[in-house]
Amino acid sequence: MMHFDDSIEILNDIKIEQYKTKKLYLCDALGYTLAEDIVADHNSPQHPTSAMDGYACRYEDIALGSLKISSINPAGSDLADVVVEGSCIKTFTGSLMPQGSDTLIPIENVSVEGDRIIINEPVPAGFSVRAIGENYAQNDLLIPQNTQIDIAQIGVMASLNIVTVVVYERPTVSILSTGTELLELGETQTNASQIRSSNNYILEAIVKKYGGRAMQMGCVSDDKASITEAIDHALEQSDIVVTTGGVSVGDYDFVKDVIQELGCEVLFKGVRIKPGMHIMLAQRAEKFIIGLPGFAYSSSVTALIYLVPLIAKLQNGKCRLHRVKATLREPFIKRAKKAEFTACNYYLEDGNYYADFEGKKIGSSAILTNMLGAVALLVTDEDDSAKERGDEVTLLLID
Repeated sequence: MMHFDDSIEILNDIKIEQYKTKKLYLCDALGYTLAEDIVADHNSPQHPTSAMDGYACRYEDIALGSLKISSINPAGSDLADVVVEGSCIKTFTGSLMPQGSDTLIPIENVSVEGDRIIINEPVPAGFSVRAIGENYAQNDLLIPQNTQIDIAQIGVMASLNIVTVVVYERPTVSILSTGTELLELGETQTNASQIRSSNNYILEAIVKKYGGRAMQMGCVSDDKASITEAIDHALEQSDIVVTTGGVSVGDYDFVKDVIQELGCEVLFKGVRIKPGMHIMLAQRAEKFIIGLPGFAYSSSVTALIYLVPLIAKLQNGKCRLHRVKATLREPFIKRAKKAEFTACNYYLEDGNYYADFEGKKIGSSAILTNMLGAVALLVTDEDDSAKERGDEVTLLLID
């Protein structure tokens, strides 16, 4: 069994020679990873612009106390009128500042008497005028490559008149569960030994949540021929194949053998972690197989630890999971000399994270209900000891 840190190092050291990219309509790119730098091709704004409704004037004329309204300047108009000494032009938010003006007096600061304004509250020079390039300047790098596209990136690119954008293609992840005892959703149970398959559905949810394209391959019986055919077929159609079950040491655990017989290089097999010590990662060319344990909690946790970073790596992006420090509100018993990932409740209060285990059951690696609620994974190294109330611990946030 390998040390957990060594398995993560192997995963991090995987080199992708050629990333898949595609062009998407701007709003369809939400959530994808950007495959190009976004550089400003113009200044924004390109001309001095009003930031409020008010009266554009020359700053030096404010001391006069009263100015003649010589024109009106609605947003979007191409006004030819010029502000001259002793005058002002009524100007609206977003309008270009009229030629000759350098300051805007808000409407709240004046009284209007006929065709003149009375300045009740003076403003400093340049007040409420957006300078050229205030938002961004021409040739500024606004959004670097490898950024995950969110709402702000969409807005900035729209302001640059970018209709389509180049993104990294989301990897296709084939999901198959092995086990003769497994029943698909809707399938009728015919004997007491059969169980409802949940692994393939939670894995589909993980893949979709963290930026992959899920392809369900269904449940496969525990016979070597069926497993070989299913994995080989999945490798042809996808970038990552995820299996659950069949990686342990039982008489019907064929997945680990099939993976090698299909010409895959095993990067690691067996890690000192709890849950999921029989985790397996293999590679064939630039396609990958992750063999996960069969128990629901084990497969979910190991998918978060290994599958989610691999999905990000194939998009040249960063893993969306991150670790934070938290304070324990109750003791934690270290149960194995392994790296442990234990479901806990977490809270963010006054900028600080806290964790406890209220409602979490102690038992096998099949208790998927421990993942319900506002849950994080408490991370402990194999050399860690038990923790006391008030101790600082590390949490892996998954939501």
